[in-house]
Amino acid sequence: MIPGFSEYAAKEREALAIRLFEVDMVPGILQYSDYSAAYESAPVRRGEATQEQADERLRLLSVRQRILDRSTAHVVLDESAIRRPIGGPVVMARQLQHLEHLATRPNIVVQVAPYALAEERPFSHSVTLLTLPNRTMVGYTETLQRGFLEQDTGVVSRWAGQYDRLQVNALNQPDSLAIIREARKDYERHARRPDRRRMAEEHL
Repeated sequence: MIPGFSEYAAKEREALAIRLFEVDMVPGILQYSDYSAAYESAPVRRGEATQEQADERLRLLSVRQRILDRSTAHVVLDESAIRRPIGGPVVMARQLQHLEHLATRPNIVVQVAPYALAEERPFSHSVTLLTLPNRTMVGYTETLQRGFLEQDTGVVSRWAGQYDRLQVNALNQPDSLAIIREARKDYERHARRPDRRRMAEEHL
């Protein structure tokens, strides 16, 4: 867990509503278990984390995901988040199916910001906005080194305005689900293709 995240997580547990934008992967609270496990296994393989640390992050993530049982969530995913094949085609197909299922819930909205937005996309980093019980709003973003909980009302208000613009310019939910469904079917077709290398080795 990077420095600064625990401060954010404490606020997230209180939040009545969450709005977030993610650049290149499905955000944690919307992740299917196999997707999360695949992502957390990579630092272990690279020697950057222990298996115990990875297991603890997965445990904490499962706790965080309970926010979807009690809060509203509006999520905008950059198109790259559904195109980046974390865990391979089988895992991605299941993850995108999970997104489709979540989007049927009345408290969850999922949109895709297509590549076509190009430079008109207002954020270059992942951003989260939380509405707290006292109706104040806080923001959160990360660098490679740490997370930053933003509580300055002027800054958070500016982020909220940019997020509103992003919501308007992103695909609406039906069109977003159509592109997610198309990507899922592509992954499913890819998963059914025979492993040509394996077949060649078997015939040697």
